[in-house]
Amino acid sequence: MKKLISILLLSLYLVSTTELYQFLKMPLLIEHYIQHKNQNPEMSLTAFLKTHYDHPVKDSDHDQDQRLPFVSHANLLSVVFTITPSLDFYGIEKIFNPIEIKKAIHKSGLYNKEIINSIWQPPRSGQS
Repeated sequence: MKKLISILLLSLYLVSTTELYQFLKMPLLIEHYIQHKNQNPEMSLTAFLKTHYDHPVKDSDHDQDQRLPFVSHANLLSVVFTITPSLDFYGIEKIFNPIEIKKAIHKSGLYNKEIINSIWQPPRSGQS
């Protein structure tokens, strides 16, 4: 059953988005050939195809000729499905309580400020 459904969906997709829909017009081609064959019994299938496809002529049945497969081309159907979930915006009230940070300013005996500042000086040669 899955195989049948997948073939059906693929066929529907290809017929609606490619030139394969032209094959659905084949009964019109056969019917039109039979009409020409009744008018001219000596007409072969190749002669019929040449008059309608190789060198088309505007004759009394030109409108019917334009409905034959692969004579006229239409814009292909393009269908796009998009599923968008509903977007709901909720406002959440947040209370901001700033925390005061008190920095302790003190002199540390663990480092010497002059040594740290000397890092950014250019190197000196050993001869001074």
